[in-house]
Amino acid sequence: MKLSFVTTIYRTAGDIEPFAERAAEAAHRLGFEHEVVFVNDGSPDDGLDVALALAERDPHIVVVDLSRNFGQHKALWTGLGIATGDLVMVMDGDLEEDPLWAVEFHQVLVGKRAEVVYGVQSRPKGNPLYQACRNGFYRLLDILSDLDFPRDVATARLMTRRYVDALLSFEEREIFLVGIMHVAGFRQVPFPIHKDSRSPTSYTVKKLLRLFLMAITSFSIAPLIGVFLAGILVSVGALVAIFALLARYFITGIGVPGWTSVMVALVLFCGFLTFVNGLLAIYIGTIFLEVKRRPRAIVASVHRVSPALEEIRP
Repeated sequence: MKLSFVTTIYRTAGDIEPFAERAAEAAHRLGFEHEVVFVNDGSPDDGLDVALALAERDPHIVVVDLSRNFGQHKALWTGLGIATGDLVMVMDGDLEEDPLWAVEFHQVLVGKRAEVVYGVQSRPKGNPLYQACRNGFYRLLDILSDLDFPRDVATARLMTRRYVDALLSFEEREIFLVGIMHVAGFRQVPFPIHKDSRSPTSYTVKKLLRLFLMAITSFSIAPLIGVFLAGILVSVGALVAIFALLARYFITGIGVPGWTSVMVALVLFCGFLTFVNGLLAIYIGTIFLEVKRRPRAIVASVHRVSPALEEIRP
């Protein structure tokens, strides 16, 4: 049995060797062979050099160097495609998630006969405003989609090879990783964890907004249906208003039109049309990004120490 750990390198140079040591300890406790796949996601520090030096000494280390920063989700996805283990554990690389969790996760995986065990944070990271926005995001996602997405999910997740192969069959270019992992199905079991807060969250308001829009457009057409229904209601209201005006014209006549009523109607319809066009533009933009079939990430090189000390460059 072989266990693969997959994580990213991004401003985590000081955590690379401790991560590899704890991953090796977890595999030793389980009695498994192991590998640790470090994906360098365009890290601005010397993380790549640290990982390469470690790979030269340790044949269990695989270093994947991306051509630039593509984002954590796409970097992890690339690592999943390279991992060769019968079991695969994805984790953050900053040691806020402990590789030793693999031991407990494996016990649950076997005991529950599951395909996936994923971490759920007992105390989510971030200030109250961030947590409120996060909870609102998931509530709205539940309302707009037919799926019930789990709350406060961590990156840490132990998966079987069958599940990973199913996951990699998804062909989306714009990845909302938590959503795809949930949609893939199979028996998935949550496991409560406590993440140490070693650094502030890297998700800015801009990134969260982009993630929210990506999640909505990837897993729901409810906004489009809502716009269609709203259009029907506006049209019915307009017809009622027309008949009312015609009746008034023939019965009592119409005085000088009021400026206020005209401006209110104009602003209302302009706002509604702008919202509709914006919503359609988001979906069209998502289609535009998908149909071009650009690679999710570009691998510059893969470094793996073989018996011949070869360097593999795809």
